[in-house]
Amino acid sequence: MHRITGKTGGDSLIEMSPTDSFNDDVNGYDQHASSSTGSQGPSASPPGVNVETCESLNTSLVSLAASDLSECVQYRSVPLEQISALSGLSRKRALFLKYRSRIDKQQQSKDSVFFRDGVRRIDFVLSYVDDKDDERKLEKRRVYESNLAKVGLELETEDKSESEDGKTYFVKIHAPWEVLATYANVLKIKVPFKVADTQENNKEIPMNWLSTPFRLPKHIMNPEPDYFTAPFNKDKSDFFLIDNKDTFFPPSSRNRIVYYILSRCSYIREECGDVDKKGIKRLLNNGTYTAAFPLHDSRYWTKSKDPNCESERYTLYKYWARFLCFFKEQPLDLVRKYYGEKIGIYFAWLGFYTEMLLFAAVVGTICFIYGFLTYDDNEWSKEICSDQIGGNIVMCPLCDKKCGFWKLNTTCNSSWQSHLFDNVGTVFFAIFMGIWVTLFLEFWKRRQARLEYEWDLFDFEEEQQQLQLRPEYETKCNDHRLNPITKEPEWVLDRTVSDIAGKLLLCWATVILWISLIIACIIGVIAYRLAVYAAFASIMKDSPTNHLEVVGPYITPQLATSVTASCINFVIIMILNLMYERVAVWITDMEIPKTHLEYENKLTVKMFLFQFVNYYSSCFYVAFFKGKFVGYPGDYAYMFGKWSKLRNEECDPGGCLIELTTQLVIVMTGKQVWGNIQEALLPWLMNWWGSRKARSHPESLYSRWEQDHDLQGFGQLGLFDEYLEMVIQFGFITLFVASFPLAPLLALINNIIEVRVDAWKLTTQFRRPVASKAHSIGAWQEILNGIAVFSVVTNAFIVAFTSDMIPRLVYMYAYQPEGEMNMKGYINNSLSVFNISEIPPENSPENGENPPWFNDSITTCRYRDYRYPSGHEKQYSHTMQFWHILAAKLAFIIIMEHVVFMVKYFVAWLIPDVPSDVKARIKRERYLVQKNLHDYEVEKLKIQLSQQNNHECTCSPGIYPILPTHEMLSDI
Repeated sequence: MHRITGKTGGDSLIEMSPTDSFNDDVNGYDQHASSSTGSQGPSASPPGVNVETCESLNTSLVSLAASDLSECVQYRSVPLEQISALSGLSRKRALFLKYRSRIDKQQQSKDSVFFRDGVRRIDFVLSYVDDKDDERKLEKRRVYESNLAKVGLELETEDKSESEDGKTYFVKIHAPWEVLATYANVLKIKVPFKVADTQENNKEIPMNWLSTPFRLPKHIMNPEPDYFTAPFNKDKSDFFLIDNKDTFFPPSSRNRIVYYILSRCSYIREECGDVDKKGIKRLLNNGTYTAAFPLHDSRYWTKSKDPNCESERYTLYKYWARFLCFFKEQPLDLVRKYYGEKIGIYFAWLGFYTEMLLFAAVVGTICFIYGFLTYDDNEWSKEICSDQIGGNIVMCPLCDKKCGFWKLNTTCNSSWQSHLFDNVGTVFFAIFMGIWVTLFLEFWKRRQARLEYEWDLFDFEEEQQQLQLRPEYETKCNDHRLNPITKEPEWVLDRTVSDIAGKLLLCWATVILWISLIIACIIGVIAYRLAVYAAFASIMKDSPTNHLEVVGPYITPQLATSVTASCINFVIIMILNLMYERVAVWITDMEIPKTHLEYENKLTVKMFLFQFVNYYSSCFYVAFFKGKFVGYPGDYAYMFGKWSKLRNEECDPGGCLIELTTQLVIVMTGKQVWGNIQEALLPWLMNWWGSRKARSHPESLYSRWEQDHDLQGFGQLGLFDEYLEMVIQFGFITLFVASFPLAPLLALINNIIEVRVDAWKLTTQFRRPVASKAHSIGAWQEILNGIAVFSVVTNAFIVAFTSDMIPRLVYMYAYQPEGEMNMKGYINNSLSVFNISEIPPENSPENGENPPWFNDSITTCRYRDYRYPSGHEKQYSHTMQFWHILAAKLAFIIIMEHVVFMVKYFVAWLIPDVPSDVKARIKRERYLVQKNLHDYEVEKLKIQLSQQNNHECTCSPGIYPILPTHEMLSDI
């Protein structure tokens, strides 16, 4: 064996010797006869390369009608050019009848995952469109397919005349045992060597029958027996449990191996020496090939008619991807087997997150119900709604010129609404969520550790990712360096300090620029809120909606401004998302990360920083800035100075918490609805339109590779976008949950749908993705930890500064005039007095803006603050009560943070990351691997010595001491 590229090391492919499996007539087709039809494709292989060209339809003779048979003679004499002029099913029918005499010896349906011989499995498919004018693409395909054949892959080409559009060629790829064994050795793929003897403890669980409706059949949940596994070694193949070489490696491992080869195979001749020209990704980007994908094993709605096909796609659809299965557990082992560990880990995490949301949703709903049940005990709302109190309090204008004086009792409805979320239960729920998020993360670590063992990932260290270097990095390597661990030379990318610093500066400058763009957009939305509030106040003063009995009182200028601004902000968020995604991928590619793991981590950080600012900035504004810097009548604060005439917003009379709730509901709900539409509806529409003609074809004519080709590609960011969507949602239900206890309930409902939508689109609307390994959720784990810590701070500040909880408690305990523990008189105490005659002309309402009841006898107005009245020696400066309330708020933040953090870290310390039984099973498996390998080597050496000496060796060689049977390796 030798290398076919100019380098040595991990970027090269191993050339295989030709075997008998490369015979041209293996499928019963004569090569000369095939060529004589005149339909040889432009990628015809050079001499000596086994690239077969399919020119006949592999259809079942059983599906032929009698009329079809009678027409064979008619179509047999029709020229191929005339048939090619036909379209759709007519052309398919004509081709089928023309070549019927040549396929009599084979009765295989084209809806198959096997070559024409029905034996060799199709592990990967490449497609391309005939472009006779582009000789460069033609040459690239010839060389690339020739090099694939040199490394041992077997190719079979379907001619364009047999495709639906008459333009597309399909190259089917099969990896024989020699190739699979060689690269399984390179990639350290774990395979079984012994049936496991550490089965789960199957003790009867009390009330286990209650979970029966949620269970799936055992053969679906556990599609394979439990084995002890070890990294495959080609030289010790008889050590492993190999019953059938054709099925020993599952399809997910097979397509992973083939993609590894495709990603590193060169498409230029060796003598050209341009090592950068390699990999299927580059060929897809420059249009040499139009698609590259592994095949689904069947149609999703019916089993394959081939008994050798597993039809796992159908099983997944039936038991997992249908929405009617929303209450069932997920068949994670089958998902992992079909799609690989990386996708399996995502669905395991999403399912576990959804289960944990159930507890948060129940507690949040109880807190909401508590607010509803204590509706009538809300003393301050009663005072606001009272004609004797709220009806006699005249409030100062909320904007300049266009806003008139108003009475406090007009905010009666918003005050009652605010009480639903701003009550004692809010504080309890904020503390509960701080503890819940810790429990969620700690229990997920345990769940993840169990999956790592069950899916043979517990030895999948980060260093092993070096075996999966990105082809884009390998092609840029220009120097050798000694590996400090293996002491072997390896290719590295030698970059100067100035090159690294320049790229990092450019990348992060781009990120900061886009984040600044978001902040500029948010400032624009704030300016919109300030500018249109006055307009809404003037327009809605005499609006007909004011007279509506049910909704009239709720339609206020504040609500109109908040809702429209939130909707505009949501649209801006969606537009910036689409634009920035491309930018993030571009700047990450420019950094040339070494491994796939490093690439994903770098992209994750960039995308999340952007999305964090994009989604949460508007909520931070409402929670922590709106209504906090407004000044007072006669000395209002303006956003860009008085010249801008954009007066800073005041909170809704019911408080800023209800506005934060509105903002949160619109952005969170809007994102979830739009996300589900984008994820499910768009791929379905595109697939429906793309396959509209082929849907009427019988199964035998609509080939498996064409069916999958008509589906959407999963894409580089397919799983990344799913994680990002859920992590952003996680931020909404933790960072701002004190303002909206029902947020976990909305997230729970969304996630129940999300699990099935993701499963449905992956199973029915997308091509089968290439299987890849992952032992955790990666960088998302650290991001979730960061959000969990930050959420304690944000919720403490929301309760202290956005809610009115602390001012009410200070009033009740320190300022209640009668000394009673109630809230009587709180409204009058919380409003300061201003002399109307001192309001500057630029702040005074214009003529006609004041309500009819306002007259000159009213000399003062009230506003939300704690300031001394006019005529006091410290007039309009803050009162001592203001400073007491501020001190109480700061004290509450410190106490709440310390209490929650202490509980968080105690719980994290109390719960071990890896269950004890999993630790024991890992040690048991490591011990058995060493013991069985030792025994295997000893037996092998015995056989060798006996063959050399022509007699049986009766003693064990000294170089292989026998391990005592009772010895257990404690830490390996």
